[in-house]
Amino acid sequence: MLEPANTVSILQKQSDPKTFSAGQVIFKEGDPAKYMYGILDGEVNISVNGNIVETIGKGEVFGTGTLIGVDGRTYTAIANTDCTLAFLDEKRFLFAVQETPMFALNVMKSYSERIDRLAHTIMSA
Repeated sequence: MLEPANTVSILQKQSDPKTFSAGQVIFKEGDPAKYMYGILDGEVNISVNGNIVETIGKGEVFGTGTLIGVDGRTYTAIANTDCTLAFLDEKRFLFAVQETPMFALNVMKSYSERIDRLAHTIMSA
């Protein structure tokens, strides 16, 4: 199976990275979504209902749900530090999945693990 860093390297090949300053909102809960992201450098806070539930870092992907059928963002992503993010739109995501099936498995695994962590955090709050 691909390592998360390899998943991000596939993302990086697809487009020019975007940069965000510490504290900058990447997307908000409920926003329409066009991209999934991979962290090339820095950290991103994931929050639900205004509460940070997870901080993710280099090599991790997020925002994938919208590319596999979820309408709108289910959480808010905010740059915790200055960060550089690779990104894919749906067309490039589908191309990456066709070219590298293990990429799809890693994205699904990451998505599933994040949902499990978010559900556990919300249930215990």
